[in-house]
Amino acid sequence: MPDTTIHMNTPWGDIEVADAHVHFFSPTFFKVLAQQKGQAEQVGELMAQLGWEAAINNVALGAGWMKELDRHGVARSVLMSSIPDDEASAAEAVRAFPNRFVGYFMFNPKTPDAPGRAARAFDDLGMQGLCLFPAMHRFSVQDDALEPVFALAEKRRNVVVFVHTGVLTVGVRKKLGLPSKFDMSLSNPIDLHRVAMDHPGINFVIPHFGAGYFREALMLGDLAPNVHMDTSGTNSWIKYSLPGITLKDVFRKALEVYGPKRLLFGSDSSYFPRGWNRAVFDEQVAILRELGVDEEAAQAVFGGNLKRLTAADGVAGQDPSVD
Repeated sequence: MPDTTIHMNTPWGDIEVADAHVHFFSPTFFKVLAQQKGQAEQVGELMAQLGWEAAINNVALGAGWMKELDRHGVARSVLMSSIPDDEASAAEAVRAFPNRFVGYFMFNPKTPDAPGRAARAFDDLGMQGLCLFPAMHRFSVQDDALEPVFALAEKRRNVVVFVHTGVLTVGVRKKLGLPSKFDMSLSNPIDLHRVAMDHPGINFVIPHFGAGYFREALMLGDLAPNVHMDTSGTNSWIKYSLPGITLKDVFRKALEVYGPKRLLFGSDSSYFPRGWNRAVFDEQVAILRELGVDEEAAQAVFGGNLKRLTAADGVAGQDPSVD
């Protein structure tokens, strides 16, 4: 049979690109924002205020993302539900286009029956990424209440646990004038060290190179081989770093400590009409090319690692080709 996999032309030749960080802003997401703005019956007005396009339903939004991926030559992406209790929305789009999307869901462990919800998301909805936002929901990743959830994830070899550390800003809330009462004292990557050591069967992913805690993220990754980083977004947190530090320097050090098998490309795309954030991809391609990254490493970072981690036989902690 002919190869129908979508490939993108890059300086390394044709590679299969998979985006590990795309937000799924469902109709429910915007209804919740409208309620928080006191505009429960005025979702259309809220969308007009944002200047964003509204989706008719979850499948239509998934179809829109698939068309956008096709336009750019992206083979696959994560779709991440972006409010708690909305895992069914992303799952509906993933079910409609299972060869193109991997479902992640935002998870607040402080909600009632949290382990039961996580189990249903994995087993009934087919979700593969559980996303924790400790600063947003004000919990420690070391809280014992998370242990049953980590145990569930550890039994499923194609599941990742995404933990947002560092600076956390939600642009849509800021644009709408909604408060974001987060607690950064709960967002240090070092907090994940003991958890990762206690659960070597889980693949953990921290986004945005630690989002300002880059040094701590490097220490964590050096000590915990089952921790990965995604490269997503503009990485504006660099403004908090030492003068003169560039994204190229960040990639150089991340490759040195984590290696190409534990870095996952992410665009941090989220809404239409902007669609897929091609500029992020192009910048990161240029940086890795300048650093002399070879084709095998580029294949891993830009898609192979996500594919491996979410495969049915995914292995935590290392490249499965290594003994």
